[in-house]
Amino acid sequence: MDSISEARLSLIWPVLADKVRTMAEMLEQEGIEIRVVQGLRSWSEQDALYAQGRTKPGSVVTNCPGGDSWHNFGMAVDCVPSQFGPGQPYSPDWNASNPSWKRMEAVGISLGLTAGAEFRTFPDNPHFQLTGQFPVGKPDGEVQQLFKDGGMQAIWQQVTV
Repeated sequence: MDSISEARLSLIWPVLADKVRTMAEMLEQEGIEIRVVQGLRSWSEQDALYAQGRTKPGSVVTNCPGGDSWHNFGMAVDCVPSQFGPGQPYSPDWNASNPSWKRMEAVGISLGLTAGAEFRTFPDNPHFQLTGQFPVGKPDGEVQQLFKDGGMQAIWQQVTV
């Protein structure tokens, strides 16, 4: 993984970070390079994204306000394949119909990650999360209470995968 991805992975749940690194290694062996373009997001950053397409200019990119996204708890990342293979300058390929996207999704799922591309009501192609026994949808009251009591570490210590 490149230094940008590694910097983002350093802020998320280490178990998820390791799975994303494994996904990247497997894809690189197939000539597909990926980058982590989003990792941990603060609740205020999440609220700003939620406002986009609603009260702020732009298109809607999320249905989750702050506290309702797994990104807010370091348990989700967004990854995008490059237009070029490993060893070339990274250039994001935002065309989700490109076969490299489907392959990235399949590898992520094979590693036990939930792929946002499979979300029925609001597909989120770059999104991968690992939530263990917690809901695949938005974080529930238990998660939010754990966060309130002890931050992300308290949540991470409770996750079973």
